[in-house]
Amino acid sequence: MSALKSPVRAVTRLPSAGPWPTNDPFLFAVHHNDNFPAGNAGLGPVESLRGRSIGQDFANKDGWNMYHGEKVPGFPQHPHRGFETVTVCRTGLVDHFDSLGATGRFGEGDVQWMTAGKGVCHSEMFPLLNPAGRNPMELFQIWMNLPAASKMVDPFFAMLWADQLPRLSLDGGGVEVAVVSGAVPGATPALPPPCPPNSWAAQPGSGVGIATIKLLPGKAWTLFASPTAAALASSGAGEFHRSVYFYAGSKCSVGDQSVTVGVKIDVDPTRDLAIANR
Repeated sequence: MSALKSPVRAVTRLPSAGPWPTNDPFLFAVHHNDNFPAGNAGLGPVESLRGRSIGQDFANKDGWNMYHGEKVPGFPQHPHRGFETVTVCRTGLVDHFDSLGATGRFGEGDVQWMTAGKGVCHSEMFPLLNPAGRNPMELFQIWMNLPAASKMVDPFFAMLWADQLPRLSLDGGGVEVAVVSGAVPGATPALPPPCPPNSWAAQPGSGVGIATIKLLPGKAWTLFASPTAAALASSGAGEFHRSVYFYAGSKCSVGDQSVTVGVKIDVDPTRDLAIANR
């Protein structure tokens, strides 16, 4: 009997800045991690903006960016159409405004899921509320394709508040998993709040999953095989992709391979996957 093949299919180095590589149905993923300075009365930085390309600031000068903002960091009004954005704000705050008249502020673990559909303009700005010290911010922006039949649906927003997201905590907090979409055995509650109704993730049997995983040194966790991937593999009806992004830390083991930080690991979704911080 031949040895079982590795569950790791490919390891790709992540770029030092800008979007990460993705697989269908995901179109785009980027990690913003800024250590903003204290805020001024206008919710922008107290520090000088001299030496920055205002309106196009991505150089990470002094550990933070203005992005497309001129006074407040962030992304002023811009259009989307035919896909979805999933904004996972782990630390800091986001001020949202859109062409449908909706406004709001979210962050500190909240998730906004927007179906652009036939078109919407929105802005995502990062207010610096603390005038006495730093304003750290970390978020993931993920774009996901819409099924062909849903490309021109009406725009829709769903807020997945931090206290509603399923979470799994093991080994005294040494293993922490926060689930945005999909199911993780043992997480409470068992399923996340509903995503927008026309999302690919809302389609029966899609198997779309998004989660963040934190492992303290010496801790390990197993990501179980996807039932959807197994069903597709046995029927030959299509492909299923699963990727793990190792973006913070030093090194870890994924399956049977040891990897250093800053990589995308494509894995076999029909196999259980052991992940360990060691």
